[in-house]
Amino acid sequence: MDFSWSDELTQLFAAIERFATAELNEGIIERDERGEFSRDGWRKCGEFGIHGLPVEEQYGGSGLDALGTVAALERLGYACKDNGLVFSINAHMWTAMMPLVAFGTEEQKQRYLPGLASGKLIGANGTSEPDTGSDAYSMRTTAAKQGDRYVLNGSKIFVTNGPVADLLVVYANTNPDAGPRGISGFLIDAPSPGMTVTRKIDKMGVRTSPMAEIYFDNCEVPETNRLGKEGAGQALFTHSMVWERGCILASAVGSMQRLLETCVRYARERKAFGQSIGKFQQVAGKLVDMKLRVETARRMLYYHAWLIAQGRSAVMEAAMNKLYISESWVRCCEDAIQIHGGYGYMTEYEIERELRDAIGSRLYSGTNEIQRNLIAAMLGV
Repeated sequence: MDFSWSDELTQLFAAIERFATAELNEGIIERDERGEFSRDGWRKCGEFGIHGLPVEEQYGGSGLDALGTVAALERLGYACKDNGLVFSINAHMWTAMMPLVAFGTEEQKQRYLPGLASGKLIGANGTSEPDTGSDAYSMRTTAAKQGDRYVLNGSKIFVTNGPVADLLVVYANTNPDAGPRGISGFLIDAPSPGMTVTRKIDKMGVRTSPMAEIYFDNCEVPETNRLGKEGAGQALFTHSMVWERGCILASAVGSMQRLLETCVRYARERKAFGQSIGKFQQVAGKLVDMKLRVETARRMLYYHAWLIAQGRSAVMEAAMNKLYISESWVRCCEDAIQIHGGYGYMTEYEIERELRDAIGSRLYSGTNEIQRNLIAAMLGV
């Protein structure tokens, strides 16, 4: 495994850092308080090429492999303090675009991918339901075939980008008696008759990433908008999860690196009892722990992406990534607050927001308890 970068990629990563630092951080404290999604930031990221990083050039993307893409997103997370915007980009990329890349027909790709890759279209995913949670395959949303159409009825909750989405990848039961094998995926244009965004959901963290609950009441979807074969929803969802779980926290690795550097500077500059606080063993120990987490998380992230780029199975590695990086991110934020003391608790220092943003990573893309169950099962226990 060679994780060294070509000159072209090195220049791209440096350009992403300059772009994000200059264009994406203004007013983040105020936008977080308001729970305001940055459409301007989204547009700028689209124009820069962030959204289309893993999409083939023929559909308007950059054609990067998984390894190059996660490294680019890591640099975005390092330079962009708007974790909500970055989370929305990740949700758009992994849960809407990549299923289309893998399972879409050529007509579907031509119709949707250029807009998704450029950011002119915003993608979302409808999987979770109010009564199912992590038991995704127990979904109650149905899609009944009627002629050349499907009629959807049901609801989806925790839909990231839901209030602003132009295209949703929605999973529904086409054969409720078949269990997971009766689930199918659909591409639904928003707005569509019979589809209602019922409410915007306020959250503890990643507040600048919009979230909604969506109802389908006899919502008609053309058969041509079915994604993959009927009943292929389980395969589609599993494929999507390998990308999502393994890659969605690439930006968190960048955020952890930024936190580490911030804390090292503070530990050198802050004086107590006649010396820099970094000289105290307990503070130095926290910095060392942060460093270990960052380096371990980065290597796990890159290894998972390398496996995907090699066309190899990465199901367990995806679950391990999601579990380890999310826990490490939360711990790094907690250590950063302790190192900064009372200042770390203040909004203006922007560390308390990092912790609020990080906590959600233990829940989305399958809770960490679910990840442990998956890993244990793959170990044969």
